[in-house]
Amino acid sequence: MKKASFLDKFIYFFNSIFATLLLLSYLLPYVSPKSFPVFTILSLFVPLLILINILFAVFWLIRLKRKILLSLIILILGYFISTPYFKLFDTNNAKNDDLRVMSYNVRMFNFFSWNEDKTIENKIQDFIIEKNPDILAVQEYHQSTKIEAFYPYKFIKKKKSTSQFGVALFSKYKIVNRGSLDFDETTNNGIFIDIERNNETIRIYSLHMQSLSIDPDKDAIINENKEKLFKRVGNSFKKQGFQAEKIIENQQNYTGKKIICGDFNNTAYSWVYKKLAENKKDAFLEAGKGFGKTFNYPFPIRIDFILADKNSEINQFTTYSVDYSDHFPILARINWEN
Repeated sequence: MKKASFLDKFIYFFNSIFATLLLLSYLLPYVSPKSFPVFTILSLFVPLLILINILFAVFWLIRLKRKILLSLIILILGYFISTPYFKLFDTNNAKNDDLRVMSYNVRMFNFFSWNEDKTIENKIQDFIIEKNPDILAVQEYHQSTKIEAFYPYKFIKKKKSTSQFGVALFSKYKIVNRGSLDFDETTNNGIFIDIERNNETIRIYSLHMQSLSIDPDKDAIINENKEKLFKRVGNSFKKQGFQAEKIIENQQNYTGKKIICGDFNNTAYSWVYKKLAENKKDAFLEAGKGFGKTFNYPFPIRIDFILADKNSEINQFTTYSVDYSDHFPILARINWEN
């Protein structure tokens, strides 16, 4: 039997590391960030780990090596026990009476001029008005004359009276109740509204969960002390754990229909997502297509979600690749089974 070359051994060594990391990542949905905040950082890199292991599998396939089995088996295992990373086919069963729900982190409408295009604010506002969702959940919201005039009902919550930014919900349907979750020790927050539609009440959340303060465009992150970086990000995940529990507690006190929208600042491979998605349908998984990328990052990553009741029908889901914010807007058409 022909001995493996040094190059094959060298590549297989790194293959083993990334395959092991991917295997460990399958435990992430069962590990609370309150207990092991540093370990949960791995949830951000699961999409990258999947892509890397696919590349290793292709490499060994081309070379007709049995070493393909390592990544291949772990990828197949993940297909059955983990959240799908890519969807081949979408669903389009749109009905006239669907509730059209959009979630969008607008990054303060470019208030701090992260984009040199001075027309970004108008572009975002015009885009939303063109798509015309019945419900609009906004994170990192800054005052918008057009949007506020377009919707007859709204709930805008700033964390402090002196703040210029916050979380918002806009509705074409009458709001009969509203509330704020008031996350502790953070500028992030979650809010909800109860709307009246077709003689029933529906609760909708707009969540902006704890930010990680990682900007891939900044060289400072690369040069930052890695121990401090991991500690800071770990603490952010820990806060997300407490925030998720607060959201779940609020839901338990409401027995009607519910929709959760927002920027989770975490992926579908995390404990936070697993808890919030329990007994719910992920609109992308039900009706979306492709990677569902919602954050402008070097590799496809999905951190913005629309979740609806298990007895709901997700008749359509769209991710819009418009480069107006660091997030991409998502829109779902939702109905309920009779």
